[in-house]
Amino acid sequence: MDTLALEAKATGQEKKSSAPRPRPKPPKKAKRIVYFEVEIVDAKTKEKLLLLDKVEPTSTILDIKALFHKSNPQWYPARQSLRLDPKGKCLKDEDVLQTLPVGTTASFYFSDLGAQIAWGTVFLSECYGPLLIYLMFYFRLPFIYPPKYDFSSSKHWVVHLACMCHSFHYVKRILETLFIHRISHGTMPLRNIFKNCSYYWCFAAWMAYYINHPLYTPPYYGQQQVKTALIIFLFCQVGNFSINITLRNLKCPGSKVKKIPHPTKNPFTWIFALVSCPNYTYELGSWMGFTVMTQCLPVAFFTIVGFVLMTVWARGKHRNYRKEFRDYPPLRSPILPFIL
Repeated sequence: MDTLALEAKATGQEKKSSAPRPRPKPPKKAKRIVYFEVEIVDAKTKEKLLLLDKVEPTSTILDIKALFHKSNPQWYPARQSLRLDPKGKCLKDEDVLQTLPVGTTASFYFSDLGAQIAWGTVFLSECYGPLLIYLMFYFRLPFIYPPKYDFSSSKHWVVHLACMCHSFHYVKRILETLFIHRISHGTMPLRNIFKNCSYYWCFAAWMAYYINHPLYTPPYYGQQQVKTALIIFLFCQVGNFSINITLRNLKCPGSKVKKIPHPTKNPFTWIFALVSCPNYTYELGSWMGFTVMTQCLPVAFFTIVGFVLMTVWARGKHRNYRKEFRDYPPLRSPILPFIL
């Protein structure tokens, strides 16, 4: 019996050993990368400027600009504009090559944007100028008014208050530019700094000349008018600052992801329920308060021109919000609730 059992056991082991083993799975073949051929053409002359071979499909427009810059050092990335059509929209730096409506051979049309300058530099130049120019008129430096008024001081307290408010406004803007604003656009054409600075600097000189003039007369309704205007001015300055803080908190450093701004616990932000760009609303309110405070025609004219410009900017941003977000609040207006 033992012999039969051993033979049966041995036979079973031979069957097990002779059973076919499962074949190992063949290794997965690596996906084949389809490289792109990128041609960069001058948008005006249609001249071929560069042909890039074996460009990875995950490359961004910024990567292509960097490769173009290596061959053409005079055109750094910020100076380049690349389009799919000579008259089309500029492609964004973060656009990925394989997501664009192009084949494996892509043609981009190049335009030179000209010399560029950082947005932050422009903002600071816009603010430092009016701040210093206004103080020159306030202290009545020589060659501004008749010589007998050189370095004299106005007898009207509203003139001193106006100087403090004007200086406070631009110091606030400088500090916000340095520490609060997260500027999504890196640069702008260099020529814009002359246009922007001319606007702010010339208006500051025009306003300051009349407000600090020795023959300046105080507002018609006296202290009551000035105090009311001061309250409006300070209220709107705090509101503008609150909105800028809220907008800053929407973006992470270096991120270009856009979000819908909403009211927070801060009461000054509750206007977001009705307005897309309340920073412009508060800015307008500040200059309206300054106009009432000084009762000066150049200030009123500056406020009107600023209102027109801010309305154009607000409408553009409002339009972009509605395009990008399907669930954008329908009750919001660009700059003035229920009006504009």
